[in-house]
Amino acid sequence: MSGYGLQAGTAEVASAGPIAFGPDGILFLADNVGAKVVAVDVGDPGAAGRAVVGAQPFDLEAVDARVASFLGCGTDDVVIRDMAVHPSTHDVYLSVQRGHGDAAQRVLVRVDRLDGSIADVPLDGLPWAEFALADAPAVDDERVDGILWPESGGEEIHYGDLTLRVLRQPIRTATITDLAYVDGALLVAGLSNEEFSSKLRRIPFPFRGEVADTSLEIFHVSHGKWETAAPIRTFVPYDGGRSILASYTCTPVVHFTLADLVPGTKVVGRTVAELGPVNRPIDMVTFVDGGEEYLLVANTSHGLVKIACRDIDAQAPLTEPHEPVGVPRETEDLRGITRLADLGSGYVLALQRDDEGRLNLRSLKTASL
Repeated sequence: MSGYGLQAGTAEVASAGPIAFGPDGILFLADNVGAKVVAVDVGDPGAAGRAVVGAQPFDLEAVDARVASFLGCGTDDVVIRDMAVHPSTHDVYLSVQRGHGDAAQRVLVRVDRLDGSIADVPLDGLPWAEFALADAPAVDDERVDGILWPESGGEEIHYGDLTLRVLRQPIRTATITDLAYVDGALLVAGLSNEEFSSKLRRIPFPFRGEVADTSLEIFHVSHGKWETAAPIRTFVPYDGGRSILASYTCTPVVHFTLADLVPGTKVVGRTVAELGPVNRPIDMVTFVDGGEEYLLVANTSHGLVKIACRDIDAQAPLTEPHEPVGVPRETEDLRGITRLADLGSGYVLALQRDDEGRLNLRSLKTASL
C-alpha cells in the first residue's frame, strides 16, 4: 500500500460518517468532527479466496439488533450512518454511531456475507493516510444545518396537515455529506466555511496533490429559487465517472459534469427532476438491466424511486416551478430503505426498515424493479 501513500499505524477517526471503497479495497471514512477523510486498507480477511465466488445475493434479518448485541448496547444506541460493499469479497461494511450526542462513539463493523457474522474492524496497526479539509466550517460556526429526520429525536414542526421532525445540528456536521472514488480522485460533497457554502471537492488519491473545490448552485423547484447554501445530501458517479447525479433536501435531482467543475469557481447544475417537497433523499445507486442504465433514489416520503438514465440525458434544465417536474419516474412499493449499494450480478443491496422497526439487509433483483 506504499504506492497509495498509506503507512502502518493507528488512524484517528472521531465520528461515524459516510464511507466508500476505492482502489484495491481501500476504504475511505469521512470524519466531520475532525474535518477530514481517512483512507484505510481494511485488509478484508476473505479477499484471498472469495472473489471467485462472485457477488451472490443474500439477506440478513435484524442487522441493527445483531450489531447492538455485538457491541453490548441497546438497539436504540445503534445508528447506521452508511453502508459499503467490499469490491472483491462483497462483505458489507457499516459505519456505525454507538450512542448519541457528545458521548457517541464511532465503530466500523464488517458483516460476513457468507454466514452473517458481525466483526469489529479496529483501525489499530492498519495502513492509512488522511486528508484534512482546510475550508471546513469552524467548530464555533453559528450556522445550523437542518434536515428532515424520520427517526426519533429532532424538533417537531407542522407543515399543513403533516407533522415533521427536523434535526438541527451545527453546520460542521455537514462538512462531508457523501463521498465516492472516481478515476484517481475522491469526490467529497458537503459544506464549507465560505458564503457559497455548498461544495464539491475533488481530492487526488494518493493524497499528494491539492484539493480542487467548486461551489455549487442549483435551481430548487420546490423552493422556486436558486440556491448555493444547500448541501448535496447524496450523490452517485454517472456516465462512466464523467459526471455525477446528486440530490438535495426536498428532492431535486441535479446533474453535474465534472469537466465543468473548475477550482475556485461557482458551477450551475442541471436540475433534471423534482421528487417532491417535505422529502429527504437518503441514498442513490445506479444499475444496468437489459442494456439500459437506471437510477434508484431512496427517500423519506415515498417508495424507492426508479428513473431511466436515458430520460435524464434528454431532460432540459428545470429553471422555474412547474408541472410536470422533470423526467418520468416509477415509484416502487419499497419503503423504509435507508441505504443502497450496487451488489453486482443483477442485484442491489438495501438496508431496509420493516414494519416492526427492525433494519434488515435485502438483495433486490434489478430485473424485478
